[in-house]
Amino acid sequence: MSDPRSVQAADNAVFSQFAAHIIRHVNRDKIAFTEASTCLSWFYQGLKKSPPAVQGIAWTPAASTGEPGTDCSRRYPGGMNAARDDFSKTQAILSVSLTIYEFALVADSNDDRIYSPAELMDLFRSLSLTVDEEASPGSSLSTLTERMERWHRTRNLEEVMTGMGALYDRGYRVTVSDRAELDRVMK
Repeated sequence: MSDPRSVQAADNAVFSQFAAHIIRHVNRDKIAFTEASTCLSWFYQGLKKSPPAVQGIAWTPAASTGEPGTDCSRRYPGGMNAARDDFSKTQAILSVSLTIYEFALVADSNDDRIYSPAELMDLFRSLSLTVDEEASPGSSLSTLTERMERWHRTRNLEEVMTGMGALYDRGYRVTVSDRAELDRVMK
């Protein structure tokens, strides 16, 4: 039989590693969303300006000066419509990432930043997954990150919300600590 302290130590890492994985996505998604938002604003600002006389009817952006939005025409050769589409896509992906993070926080009911065996079991049940008690703790993390990756890739908020609803049905809630952590990550 294995040393219970080493098993517990490995189990303790599931929350922190899962949360770190989600936060990496949130950070990438925030950057993508900010870039799309900046360029969309830049294209809108361009519509408000009169084009210089030497350019006739067509408006073309100035060469990059290192200011925000100046490489938008290269990033979005389809212009404002392409920026608008990317803005919508990046906003949806960021929303999924943040909701997944909220879900991960809610599953830690006592806010100790560790999934207890009961919390992990409830988390898996909320996702209609089974916990293999003989499997290594790493397999729990792998299962959770694979599910998160699928949600992220497909922008599937429905499954996330269904899982969170199942946790709520078991008495889990968004705590003051969870809200503070979400606010910190959203900045």
